[in-house]
Parts: sequence; C-alpha cells; structure tokens
Amino acid sequence: MAELSTLARPYAKAVFELARDTSRFGDWSNVLRGLADAVSDPAVAAAIGHPAIGKGQLSQALIEAIGSKIGADGSNLLRLLIDNGRLKLAPAIASEYEALRAEAESVIDVEITTATAIAPAQLTVLVDSITKRLSRKLNVTTKVDESLIGGAVIRAGDLVIDGSSIGELERLRQQLVA
Repeated sequence: MAELSTLARPYAKAVFELARDTSRFGDWSNVLRGLADAVSDPAVAAAIGHPAIGKGQLSQALIEAIGSKIGADGSNLLRLLIDNGRLKLAPAIASEYEALRAEAESVIDVEITTATAIAPAQLTVLVDSITKRLSRKLNVTTKVDESLIGGAVIRAGDLVIDGSSIGELERLRQQLVA
C-alpha cells in the first residue's frame, strides 16, 4: 500500500494547501470522504475503467451520487482524478489529507485501553496529562481489554505508553532472559 500513499500524497497536499488558503478544512474533509465512499462502492469500482463508460459519464454519475457537498472545487478534483486515471486513489487521498489536517490543527488521535472501565474523573486527569505532554488537542477513544490485567496502554500516533500489568510482566521477563 506504500505505492498508493506515494501516488495520493501530491493530490492530498494540493487539496490541503487549497483548504488551508481558503480556511475550508471541514468542507474538503466532507468532499474527500464523499469521494472515498463513492469510489469504495462495489458498483462504482466496477465502473471505473470500464471501456463502455466514458470519463464524462463517470464524472457526472459520481457528482450526482455525492450530491451538493462536492461543490465546484470537488468536481474539478474528481474530473482531474478521472482524467489522470487516479480515481481509485480517492480513499488514500482522503486519508493523507486528514493526516495533514490533523498536523496543521495540532490534533492527534489517542486511544486509551484499560483493563477495566475508567472513571470519568480519572480519565480527565489522564487526558490532561497526555495533552500537556504532547502539546496538542486530543481526539480520545477508550477501550476495555481485560487481558491487560491492570493499568493502561496509551497509543497516540507512533507513541505507545504501556503501563499495563501485562506489559510490566513482559518487561520483567525480558530482563530475566537477558
């Protein structure tokens, strides 16, 4: 999938720069999500590149399917992707764009996995601590995984903080083996 990411990056970067310059991050997220959803539909996927379906027909059908949220700029992007044979990149472009947007807005997705349900007060303290450490706004999701025995595992991008009992036992095992 690295190739898809490589091909999608210039499109995502161009859309990101346009969105930044016009202060329309949310609008472009909606457009790209709509394109990605449409392209992921099995019927549309079968139509892409089909010799009986012209580029104009395909773009018009997709514009109608996505609806008014696509706008003029989104329609231009759609036609560009179709003309360049890159329409199947729409999901990867949307993903790359969202990563660029999150970076620009200093937002990071954080997943907190605990052995038991965490009390709201504890979650607030934990989120405040993570916010201070990362100096970013957080999109927090929580999960419960009883196999952790106790503690928590925090994932924020590439950062993983394993404060679980099972993680501590694994580190102890590695020290004893070494």
